[in-house]
Amino acid sequence: MSGDWSRSLALVFLFHFPTWASQLPAQTPPPATSEILATIKNLYQGEQWEAVLKLVPPSPDQIPELDYYRGMALARLQRWQEAREAFESGEKKSPTDKRFPLELAGISFQTKSFSQAKAHLARALKLDGQDSYAYEFLASLYFLEGNLEAAIKYWNRIGKPKIQEIKMRPQPRLRAELLDRAFALAPASLLKLEDLRATQTNLDLFGIYPRYRFELSPRQDQKFDLMFYPVEKNGWGNSKLEGVFSVLKGVPYQTVYWDFFNLRQSALNFESLLRWDAQKRRAFSSLSGAWRRNPKWQYRLHFDARKENWDLSRTYWGAIRPEGDLRIQEQSAGAEILANLNPRWRWKSGFEWTHRQFRNVSLGITEKDQLFPRGSSLKYKTGFDIKLVEIPERRFTAQSFATWELGRMFRAPYSTFTKVRGGVLTRWLPQSQGDDYAVTTQFRCGASHGPLPFDEFFILGLERDNDLWMRGHIGTHNGKKGAGFLGRDYILFNGELDKIVYQHAFFNIRLGPFLDSGRIFDEARRFGCREWLWDVGAQVKVRVLGGATFIFSYGKDLRSGGNAFYTTISSVVSLK
Repeated sequence: MSGDWSRSLALVFLFHFPTWASQLPAQTPPPATSEILATIKNLYQGEQWEAVLKLVPPSPDQIPELDYYRGMALARLQRWQEAREAFESGEKKSPTDKRFPLELAGISFQTKSFSQAKAHLARALKLDGQDSYAYEFLASLYFLEGNLEAAIKYWNRIGKPKIQEIKMRPQPRLRAELLDRAFALAPASLLKLEDLRATQTNLDLFGIYPRYRFELSPRQDQKFDLMFYPVEKNGWGNSKLEGVFSVLKGVPYQTVYWDFFNLRQSALNFESLLRWDAQKRRAFSSLSGAWRRNPKWQYRLHFDARKENWDLSRTYWGAIRPEGDLRIQEQSAGAEILANLNPRWRWKSGFEWTHRQFRNVSLGITEKDQLFPRGSSLKYKTGFDIKLVEIPERRFTAQSFATWELGRMFRAPYSTFTKVRGGVLTRWLPQSQGDDYAVTTQFRCGASHGPLPFDEFFILGLERDNDLWMRGHIGTHNGKKGAGFLGRDYILFNGELDKIVYQHAFFNIRLGPFLDSGRIFDEARRFGCREWLWDVGAQVKVRVLGGATFIFSYGKDLRSGGNAFYTTISSVVSLK
């Protein structure tokens, strides 16, 4: 919301609603009531509200037109409940007369029942889908609630809103040329919902705006200024405190992060981590930026090196039990292009080279099985992220993703393998204002074909390098990976409800329950799980400086009764 100006605009607009509605063409009454109806109209135009009520007492037998004028007079006297009853009586008698749901919407607005007002307006628009006043009224209600997208959606039906200027508070450090290209909006023009969404999609691709919001600020000339309030990442942080926190936030997990954002004010981002955990060492770095200064295109380069010890004694179902730890050394490098094809579709494509070594393989598996191949491979990856459904008036979104990977080993027998993944993420804010409550669900599945290397297996379980969480199962044991369920194909559902229990300028705390369910398969029956998994529990999310989120979870495995306490750090949740 843009404060008192926006509220005043809508209040003034809605205050004049009864006067406007009284000018609608009336239904033709029976001849016997023409004289009394003419008298009532004269009294109403003379603002003699009490006289109108004396001539029109409540009656189930009178014509709808009399109910209408009785309701209007009561509304002028601010006798809202009686006015509502009069309009409801008229609507029952004449359900195709749009005046009654319109007036009921006005009554609901005056009594602060915005949800009822919106329902009445929806009925009016079913009767007359071209009613500009109903669209204006409905858009104003969403505007008052701070639901900008829903307001713009309905304003667009009548050629509004017109914006005069685009103002930014604070002014972003990103180069003006690049920022201008990211904005599909233009000053002195109609603000279209599709243009706002295209702008949001471009800003998200930069990777430097963890949070931002748009608002409309009313002007005296019945136009608006569009306000943009960004939280922008610059350098290693916008303050020394934020920078130190960014580097050291992973120290409890023997990890440091060294990230620099918006280098040279061109959305060039460098991200890295170094983990010195003796059981799972890792060094990772990536570089991303706008391709040829086009905000719709982004390139990403990355390098990843790992040296890990895996304990497979709890997850390997083969005839020979593992002796000692499996040791994995792996280095990979890749390049990827991402492109916003339109506000709904994002395409990505890239290559990744990997060199891997497996040591202490004691599972009775021969090299011919190609489960633990040594040497290098090249993998091609492509996929789409798609916004399936956006219903701003319901505050509901659904998006999906699909990826396909094709890999080839560069060592005899030069085998190839493929991996396919897909999923749907939904998010619903059940309240009309704010995000105190949020319901998120995610369904994902994956499959593979061909001799898949062990390091390409899917994993179900809690682990900081894995995003397929079953929060009642920890994917490590004594710090070693391998305790999660491994396999070639999987199905996974995650659902959670978050409630903000504490809000502060520098952090907020969310609390809520979750439900996870899934299964993972291995056609060779060496890995996988033997039954469907069900986990329930609760988690606390503490979001602090710069968007980093600490997660504390407790999950219970409904199959075995086991408990899992886990902590980790995460960025803003996104579909992958």
